[in-house]
Formats: sequence, C-alpha cells, structure tokens
Amino acid sequence: MFNIVIVGVGGQGTLLASKLLGDIGLSLGYDVRVSEVHGMSQRGGSVITYVRLSNDAPLYSALVEYGEADIILAFESLEALRALPYLKKGGKLIVNTQEIPPMPVIVGAAEYPKNILEKLKESADVYATNATEIAVECGTAKAANVVLLGMLSKHLPFTYEAWIDAIKRNVKPQFVDINILAFNKGREA
Repeated sequence: MFNIVIVGVGGQGTLLASKLLGDIGLSLGYDVRVSEVHGMSQRGGSVITYVRLSNDAPLYSALVEYGEADIILAFESLEALRALPYLKKGGKLIVNTQEIPPMPVIVGAAEYPKNILEKLKESADVYATNATEIAVECGTAKAANVVLLGMLSKHLPFTYEAWIDAIKRNVKPQFVDINILAFNKGREA
C-alpha cells in the first residue's frame, strides 16, 4: 500500500500528477483512491491531493491522515513545509525548490519563510531539485509536474514502461515527447 500526498499551488499540474498516478495504479491492478482539495487553487492558492494505492487490501477511504503519508510530492517549497504533518516516520519528501509567494507575502502582510529546505531536512528524508528549471530546459515550465513524477518513480515499484504508457494515455499527443523528456530528466535528478 502507498499513501501519497501531492501538494502545490493552483496551476502547477498537481491534478494531472494525481491522474497519472491513479492511471498507473489502475493499469497494474491496484485498488486506487484519489481525492482533491482545491482551496483557492484557481487564484494561486494551495492544492492538496491524496493518492492511495493498494495491491493487497481494499481501500475504503481516499483521505490520507496526518502521519500516514509514505511520500509527499511537493510542487513548491512552502507547500512542502505545510504538508509535513502528513508524512509518516521514515517517509520521503520530494520537493520542487521553486518558491511561489502566497498572497499575504505579495501584499506585504507576511514574509516568506527562510531556510525551508533545511527545516524539512530536520524532519524528513528529502529529495529536492528545481523541477521548474529542469522543465524549462525541456521546453516548458508546465512539465515541472512530470519532472517530479520522474523523481517519484524511483521510489515506487512501477516499471518505467508503465509510467511512459500513463503519460501517453493522459497527455495531449503534441506534448507527449516533452513530457517524456521531463520525466526522464526527473529520474536523473
């Protein structure tokens, strides 16, 4: 069983990432549950998605409780920090080091926290990279989500071919090649 929490900011592709994970799980015969909480996602607010995959017992809930996530996949640094309570002891945190200031920071009512990565490393097994920068090198910043999925793929028992097939099934044909390149770069990160 795998409990994965995906967090980010609206527009970063967290929902596509959860769709790809669910697709892979279903294609391999896993019981799959996916649940999304949007907040003010269309205005750049927090987005959280729970993905649960099981190949040995039925799943009755889509929600991941605090302390139950095997992996947190964070599309933005502050969102990684906010999601940390979900991570179980010994869990993994995969984080895009990109920083997107929330509205209180933009208007000057708050300050973006400093040294987030160091704080995360105090509490978790952290795998961090600037996925957005890697995606831009691949041709589009919008592929940062797939870069992160490439990183995640190293921590799940799914074959490379299963990931590529899921990308082909869920990404528009004109963007498949860029997304496969981004996925491969994520696996290398």
